[in-house]
Amino acid sequence: MTDSNNSPDSVVLERTLNAPQALVWEMWTSPEHFKAWYGPKGATIPVADMDVKVGGKRHVCMEMETPGGPMTMWFVGEFRTVDPTDKLSYTESMSDADGNVISPASMGMPEGHPDTTEVIVTLQDLGDTTKMTMTHVGVPAGSPGEAGWNMALDKLVAYVASVG
Repeated sequence: MTDSNNSPDSVVLERTLNAPQALVWEMWTSPEHFKAWYGPKGATIPVADMDVKVGGKRHVCMEMETPGGPMTMWFVGEFRTVDPTDKLSYTESMSDADGNVISPASMGMPEGHPDTTEVIVTLQDLGDTTKMTMTHVGVPAGSPGEAGWNMALDKLVAYVASVG
């Protein structure tokens, strides 16, 4: 996977957060912080196991109410880049609760959704604020995935303001 901001199969979102770069880094790497903001509006994150080092594993559970009833989604991945406070990247695949990768189609994702995607987060220190760019390679711009990320990043902005 590449760090391409021009791919039609990538969501690229930016936020400027009123927080120091080190705190924004913790939002992505501390399980307790991550659980507090990750996921679209209404989602909860009961599990966020993250071994934040290159080659380290991550296993995340997201629960949410949908029009069809409660839904639980599990994700696994591996950290590829851990450049403290500047850049973080990790792979992401849908999984079962035991961490076994499952097909996206089995979770209702559209045909052609990749089995593995990559999330790339870069942080830029702007003094009193931090510019964050999040790229999710493998999730098309304009997709429900982009809408979910926008909701999650809005939650992140509010959460950072509450702890900063």
